Amino acid sequence: MSNHSANPNPDARRGTGPRAREQAVKEPLWRQVVGGALRGERRAQGRTLKEVSEAARISMPYLSEIERGRKEASSEVLAAAAGALGLSLADLLALTQRDLAPADRRARPEASAAPSAPLRIAAVTRLPGRPPAGSGPARAEVRLAA
Repeated sequence: MSNHSANPNPDARRGTGPRAREQAVKEPLWRQVVGGALRGERRAQGRTLKEVSEAARISMPYLSEIERGRKEASSEVLAAAAGALGLSLADLLALTQRDLAPADRRARPEASAAPSAPLRIAAVTRLPGRPPAGSGPARAEVRLAA
């Protein structure tokens, strides 16, 4: 009789299971980064979870789970949450850009100063007023830095 029945999980023997993959992954998870950006923006606006969830028509517990990076939200839900904060999906992506940079670039800031380095978003400023319904996302000024 073989000893393979002692461990029914073949991934555990090879070191390729979920736990091994988690340890090998250095990049942040999208749900954690976008959730943190939504929470940061909500707090910066001085708004409560209840206010934003009602404006976005998302349940308060679900929005809380999204903000904590525990739920992977659909693009429709992210658009609703961002819209409730006066942001477009593009604005939300801009807020996450720094945290989504490769881990080696985050650890070595001098890498972004190299002439061949891609531009990074230095600031996103929403312009006053909301666009008319159906006219597209809110207008924003994006400042780029090398």
